[in-house]
Amino acid sequence: MSSRTSTFWWYALPGLPLAALTLPVYVFVPAFYAELGVSLALIGTVLLGVRLLDAISDPAIGFLSDRLRLPGGRRKPWMLVGLIPTMLAVWMVFVPSQTPSATYLFVWSAVLSVGWTLMILPYNAWGAELADDYDGRTAVTARREGMVVAGTLLATATPAVLAALGVIGTAAALEILALGLVVLLPLTVALCLWRVPSPPDKSRQRVALGAGLRAIGSNKSFVRLVSAYLINGWANGLPATLFVLFVTHVLVAPEMVGPLLFLYFLSGVLAIPGWVWLSRRWSKHRVWVGSMTLACVTFLWVPFLGAGDVLWFAVICVLSGFAVGADLVLPAAIQADVVDVDTADTGEQRTGLYFALWSLATKLSLALAAGVAFPLLAFVGFQADTLPGLNSTNTIGSLFAVSMLYAGLPVILKLPALVLMWNFPLSREAQEDLQTRISAAASPS
Repeated sequence: MSSRTSTFWWYALPGLPLAALTLPVYVFVPAFYAELGVSLALIGTVLLGVRLLDAISDPAIGFLSDRLRLPGGRRKPWMLVGLIPTMLAVWMVFVPSQTPSATYLFVWSAVLSVGWTLMILPYNAWGAELADDYDGRTAVTARREGMVVAGTLLATATPAVLAALGVIGTAAALEILALGLVVLLPLTVALCLWRVPSPPDKSRQRVALGAGLRAIGSNKSFVRLVSAYLINGWANGLPATLFVLFVTHVLVAPEMVGPLLFLYFLSGVLAIPGWVWLSRRWSKHRVWVGSMTLACVTFLWVPFLGAGDVLWFAVICVLSGFAVGADLVLPAAIQADVVDVDTADTGEQRTGLYFALWSLATKLSLALAAGVAFPLLAFVGFQADTLPGLNSTNTIGSLFAVSMLYAGLPVILKLPALVLMWNFPLSREAQEDLQTRISAAASPS
């Protein structure tokens, strides 16, 4: 293993526990607090409030991590600053008192969100700066996102594994996850900070805030990429949001939710090396277009499925999981190239701010998925709290609406993303030219 490859793997390690912070918060925690007596309406309000906080904290942390000169470099100190509040908030959110209030959930969810942002934004920006070359950035992102999916798999499998061991209940699963995170997070972060160097800051000047914002708006490659990413993320968010409802009420196989979800994520992580291999032979954006096309073709078959078609849906989970492997790796690698455009034009390397805007696009896409899907399902009369199968009060039309929102609308949404990315201007040659311009400007005359 080369020294650079080894560095990339050390860098990827914290992705494992950091990923496990996302799925439990979005999937397990709301249902758990509802079981403890907090109303669903209040839980929804709390989570919305935390997302509004993100809209302020994300760009602020991204901007400050670019600008402040702290001992240890631009990225490493921020991960240490975020580590303690993140671990404390993990325990407080996952292992609450017996009668937590909505205020308790909001306060500690907010601390967890800010702590996680303090770690993840500098961490992602650091990864974008570890490699300057076109394929190297894909290699970094692939290893990090592979760890992210592995962490998601572990979090997904924890309740089922505990149930098989006779430990049943969301409370037990969240406590085990909290214990694992409190151990793994500082360990992996320490190894990463020890073994991975801080890349040099390629900024040659500082850009005023107003001029910097105008430069972001005029960065056509960024606007095009983030637009495609937002649309594609919205398309991916719909099946993620409706997965449990589709398997439970359309396939009438609630016991298969965990295994099918595990199969989906496992397929994603197994596909990552293949997408990396393809991206070395063709442009990253063209390979990403190919993966989105695969997802579209796969989802076209979903509306034809009904009760008992678990095996066919398993095939769809595998193929769509393959496609999501590219979604995890390639757009983030292209994002690192897009930052080069800004660095060459403005003279300031603002990777943290760009990845903060990227993070906001990710969260907005998930919000759009839930914000569109659930009101439409309510409009057609779908009821999530009814029994699945023959005793269900859902009509054929409402179940078909679940299928179309799960797979039909995502296909329609992905089409403009395909168009936006097909002739994306940042090819391998264009990225190499940008690096030459940046190096020449940074060199003393």
